[in-house]
Amino acid sequence: MESTLNAGIAMAEALQNQLPWLENVWLWVTFLGDPKNLFLFYFPAAYYSSRRVGIAVLWISLITEWLNLVFKWLLFGDRPFWWIHESGYYSQAPAQVHQFPSSCETGPGSPSGHCMITGAAFWPIMTAISSQVATRAHSRWVRVMPSLAYCTFLLAVGLSRVFLLAHFPHQVLAGLITGAVLGWLMTPRVPMERELSFYGLTSLALLLGASLIYWTLFTLGLDLSWSINLASKWCERPEWVHLDSRPFASLSRDSGAALGLGIALHSPCYAQYTLWPCLVLALVPWLVHTFSSQEAPPIRSS
Repeated sequence: MESTLNAGIAMAEALQNQLPWLENVWLWVTFLGDPKNLFLFYFPAAYYSSRRVGIAVLWISLITEWLNLVFKWLLFGDRPFWWIHESGYYSQAPAQVHQFPSSCETGPGSPSGHCMITGAAFWPIMTAISSQVATRAHSRWVRVMPSLAYCTFLLAVGLSRVFLLAHFPHQVLAGLITGAVLGWLMTPRVPMERELSFYGLTSLALLLGASLIYWTLFTLGLDLSWSINLASKWCERPEWVHLDSRPFASLSRDSGAALGLGIALHSPCYAQYTLWPCLVLALVPWLVHTFSSQEAPPIRSS
């Protein structure tokens, strides 16, 4: 594993120093691949193009983000921006790398959430576009363009995460594979016509399930705030530390989005006011976050 991590730092060093003119491109790509944008931008855009695709994007996003949270708790992956200091790598062979405002995320690093969550949520978009293209285009090359664009974008997202010292290459690869598999499995199984109680119970299950896993690991003596402490310790600037990347921030978003989706789909205003789902999906997650943050376990400082 040590050689794998060393190779990851060498790759980040090569990306930063040999292709410096691509810096702004990588920053934009990592922004476009941010899972938060799935809820804020990609879901509304997909929804107004196709109700089924929009709901699929939101549903897959919230389930995959919850799974990514659990995987990170269990796998304990380091992030490059703190590993080079904690491991002594930087003192032995100083790497010509530097951090960015997007580098200092506080959660564990494996697997990459940008690659896993975005890869899964983009799957229904890719398959929907592929189906439309297949009915209109006769050229084989044209028909594979949506799949090619999907793969190219996710590869660029993965490289951007390595460039920013946010992830090692093997964490990116794990996220890409897991995201594609989850997207393929979940797209045909998105709940479209379910009772409000289903979405309410899903929201509760996500919240209680993650809390149970957290407290079980905490009871076993595992310090799940370890990554937050390291991020705060080794981030070059305190203002770069992303507190919204803490585990319970994404959990609030996922639980709230599940409940908000159910309320939106069953609201009497749903058919008359098309902006209503977006308003509810913004309001309910904020309320869930407000209340759950009061119950979140305290974080021990290092």
